[in-house]
Order: sequence, then C-alpha cells, then structure tokens
Amino acid sequence: MYIPRQITPVLHRTIDQFPVTMITGPRQSGKTTLLKETLTGFRYVNLEDPDFRTWAVEQPKDFLHNNPPPIIIDEAQHAPDLFSYIQLLTDEKQDPGMFVLSGSQNFSIMEKITQSLAGRCAILTLFPFAFNELPDSFRESKTNVLIHKGFFPRLYQTVYDIPLFYQSYITTYIEKDVRQLANIGNLQDFTRFMKLCAGRAGQLLNIASLATEVGIAYNTCKSWLSYLVTGNIIRLVSQYHKSFNKKVVKTPKLMFTDTGLLCNLLGITNEQTLSIHPFRGEIFENHVYMELVKQLTNRGMLPDLAFWRDNHKTEVDFILDQSPSLIAIEVKSGMNVQPSYVNNLKRFSSYNQGITIPYLIYDGDLERVTDNIKVLNWRNSGEVLHG
Repeated sequence: MYIPRQITPVLHRTIDQFPVTMITGPRQSGKTTLLKETLTGFRYVNLEDPDFRTWAVEQPKDFLHNNPPPIIIDEAQHAPDLFSYIQLLTDEKQDPGMFVLSGSQNFSIMEKITQSLAGRCAILTLFPFAFNELPDSFRESKTNVLIHKGFFPRLYQTVYDIPLFYQSYITTYIEKDVRQLANIGNLQDFTRFMKLCAGRAGQLLNIASLATEVGIAYNTCKSWLSYLVTGNIIRLVSQYHKSFNKKVVKTPKLMFTDTGLLCNLLGITNEQTLSIHPFRGEIFENHVYMELVKQLTNRGMLPDLAFWRDNHKTEVDFILDQSPSLIAIEVKSGMNVQPSYVNNLKRFSSYNQGITIPYLIYDGDLERVTDNIKVLNWRNSGEVLHG
C-alpha cells in the first residue's frame, strides 16, 4: 500500500514550472515509489536495469528518441552523457515537465546538473518518513521504538528484521555507491570508519582525531566524509556565523540522516538498550534535527539549520534564520524540563533582543510557555517553522 508523501505538492509545482525536475535522497527513501505513484502519465525507465543502462550510455541520443518526454529516468547518474542531450531537448522545446530525474548519488548528479542543466532544473530531496508521514498505527509508538527502528518506508510496509535490514543497507551502499566514487582497497576499513562516525553523531567533528582513530590520512578522512555526505548518509551542520562580540567555533557537527542506521552502527540492538545508552541524548538530538530537515525539504525549503556555540561552550543546538527573525531551538532528551534547560536560549536571545524566537524541544508531553520560551514535544517540532 502506498503511503502518501508530504513533498508531493512541491513535486507537482516544480514539474509545472521547470522542464527538468531532479529528486535525490538516500537509498530506500521512497523516491521511485513516489514518482511511480504520483506521475502516472510519465514513462518510467530505471538505469539500474543493465539493458537500459547500456543503451543510455552507448547511444544516449537514440535512447531519448525512443523514450520521449514526459519521462522519469531513475538512477540517471549511470548515464552522464544523457544530461547534455536533455539540455538540447529542453532548450529546443522549453516545455515544463519534460524530464524527471532521480538518483541516490548526489555528487554525481549535482556535478552533471551544474555542467548541463543549471537554470533548467528544479532540485528536490526526499528523505525517509517524517514523523507525521507515518501510518497512523505507528504514530503512538514510543520514542525509543521509533528512533531505533528508523524511518525508511520499507520498514513500515513490510515486517523486517531491523538489524538485518540495516546490515544489508550498509552493504548495498558501500558496494554500489562507495565503489563507484572511490578506489578504496579495503571496504571493511570504510565500514569501521562509518561506525566511528556514528560515535560522533550530534558532536563537534574533529577530522584529525577521526583520521587518527581510523588509521588513515587527514585528506583521506575528508574524502571519505564527503562520500557519506554525497551518499546522503550523514549531514554536516555548520556554525551560525553572524558576528557576535564573542569568539565562536567553526567546526561542524555531524548528524546521520536516519537514526535507525545510526543505532545499528552503534551496535544498539533494541529500544531497551537505547533507553540506557550513554549516547541517547546525542541520538535524540540527531532525531529532532532530521525531523526539522524533513519538514523543511518537504515544503521545498532549504534546510539551512546551523548551531551556535561560543568559546565558553555555551551552545544552542539549532538556529534557523528566517529573516528578520531567528528561530533558536534547544533539544533535550529528558521527559521533564529542568530550569537550566533554557539558560543557553536566554543567553543567545540576549545577543539578538527582539528578533529571537526560542523553543525547547524535549521528550515530555507537557507543552507550555516558560520565560517566553515555547516548550514542545518533539512530535510537534514542525511548529517551530511557523515562527
């Protein structure tokens, strides 16, 4: 059964306005299902099929002649020369909704779009389910159950052994994406690298320290991080950079795009283990971060969340600049609000009097306003985007 996605109206809007629409995102996030279910008038071709891939690679002009618009081309990065021919066709006809391209290798796709389709292509990102996209029967699940399970659509449509699902996911990602992007001699080293990254989720990323622990060069570590970013496995959260009269750090924070994958890499086998895990706070923060990112991308907005931290280690977890306002968000994994939870929000607000809209997001049920700070349960975190 198809579960509707919130990004659907944005997808239709871009198709009505642009000759080419690109939708990217992690493997298994539901891109193919979304396109097949919502664009029923489009021809569909998947370049994972060896025959279609060979045809598109060796005879791109003939391939497009025999597969005219409107058409969905899935895993389009496998045939890079197609992009130049698509440019010629869109320039000639200039009709909206000619091509919908999809793929999970963001680096390969964006490189080709920049070269050939700049200004002609709308770009959307589809992540696994946001909380409010889940089937009703799953929304009452406890927080730890959802975080441990993760949000990949297939886990909510078919009964899976969760650890086996993620082990297969990691293997598929490494074999299909990493091998194509890089010449890594020992893929077990890359798996270990991913696990060490998981141990840094929700924390400032020290690349030199990570490289030392993995046993690789600093530049190699940077390259491997870029593969995780382009494969939509992790996101690097930048520091909020508007000038204060305080020195601020410039190191990014590392987040995973799915908490189920993160828990698997950390060896967390069930929700009971998660509940007492020493990284539970960082995992919960990662969870809230991705809920906000999904809410933004599903509305067609850039998920430009940052964090703020000064040299006294005063930190606000997330800042969203919605000029003239600044939305400041503090995340706490507890079920009760302690007075100290709002201290950093108050300090940040003191630097931006009159324009900061502060929120505290936590795992408790009581929602209220305290000291002009709105307290929300994470299930309602999308409210912060309304300012």
